[in-house]
Amino acid sequence: MLFVERDIAIDLGTASTLVYVEGKGIALRESTVVAVDKQDGHMLKVGEDARRMLGRTPANIVAVHPISAGVISDYDMTTLMLRELIRRITSFSLFKPRAIVCIPSSITGVEERAILDAVVEAGCRRVYLLESAVATAIGAGLDVSRPNGHMVVDIGSGTTETAVVSLNGVVECESIKIAGAAMDEAIVRYIRRKHNILIGTRTAEDLKKKLGCAVPRPKTEVEEVKGRCLMTGLPRTVTVSSEDLLEALQEPVEAIVETVHMVLERTPPELVADISGNGVVLSGGGSMLYGLEELVTARTGIAARSVDDALSCTAYGAGKMLARLGEMRDGMINLARRKQMKG
Repeated sequence: MLFVERDIAIDLGTASTLVYVEGKGIALRESTVVAVDKQDGHMLKVGEDARRMLGRTPANIVAVHPISAGVISDYDMTTLMLRELIRRITSFSLFKPRAIVCIPSSITGVEERAILDAVVEAGCRRVYLLESAVATAIGAGLDVSRPNGHMVVDIGSGTTETAVVSLNGVVECESIKIAGAAMDEAIVRYIRRKHNILIGTRTAEDLKKKLGCAVPRPKTEVEEVKGRCLMTGLPRTVTVSSEDLLEALQEPVEAIVETVHMVLERTPPELVADISGNGVVLSGGGSMLYGLEELVTARTGIAARSVDDALSCTAYGAGKMLARLGEMRDGMINLARRKQMKG
C-alpha cells in the first residue's frame, strides 16, 4: 500500500484547510496559518501550532494568514504551507498525487492561475479546480447533475458565498466578505462600545459559539468576559448576554440574508421554483449560528436547513469528485464550463 498513488482534494479556506485523501476520508484539518522567521524567511510552524502563536510572537516571528476571502494573498507562504501539508500525507508514496482544489465562484483568472501554480509547486502533478458551491452541494448529498436548481449558502470565515447550482455548475452566485470573521469583529466593536473594554478576536469567537444568535433565544444566557479596560488599561470582567450578541451580530447577519435575497432575485424563475421545493442549504462554520436557519426561512419563505457536518461538507463533496477525475481536465473549474468551452 505504500506505493499506491492516492489522489487528494483540498478545501483551501481562510480559517482552516482540509485535505481529503482518496480511500481514507479527511486526513488533515489544520488552521490556515503559517509562522515564519522574518530574518531568514524560514518557516517555523504550520496550522494549529502556528495559530496558537497569533498575537504572542516576538518581533522577528510573524504568524500570517496566507489565504484571504478564499484566494491567495501571500503566494510564497501558501506554497510553503501546502508543501508541508501534502508532505504529511504523501511521505510514504513514490508518486506525486493529483489534486482537486475548491475555489470561490467569484475568483478571477489571475487568482485561479496563482492557486494552480501554488498547488503544483507544493508537490502535486496535476490540479483540477472545482467551485466550492458545487462541492458543498455534492457533500450535502444533492444531485447536481440534473437540471434541477439547488441553493447553497456557504458561510466560511472570510467570505459568504451564495450560489444556485444546476447541471454540475453554478448558474448564479454572489460572494461577500462578510462571514465568520466579520461576526467576530462586530462582537469586538460592540463590547468596546458598550462596556469600554477591549477583547481579542479569539475571545469574540468563543462568545459567538456560546451566546451568538440570529433570532432571540428562548432563555437569555450570560457569560463573563475578561478584557482590557480602555480607561485604566487594567484587566476587567464584564457580563455579556445572548441579547447583547443578538444586537452585535445584527449587521453581519442582515448582510448575509440580504445576499440570499439578492441571488434569488437574479435566479431564473424555473430554478426559483425548484429551490422553493428543495430548500436552501446552509454550510460552513458561520451556518452554525443559532437561529440562522429560522431567520433565512422567515425572510425568504423557503425552508432552510444546515448540513450535518457544516465544517467538512465542502471537503467531502470534493472528495466524492475524485472518483470522476477522468471526466475533468487540468485546471477546469467544473464539468459545465468544460462543455461550454467545447461548444
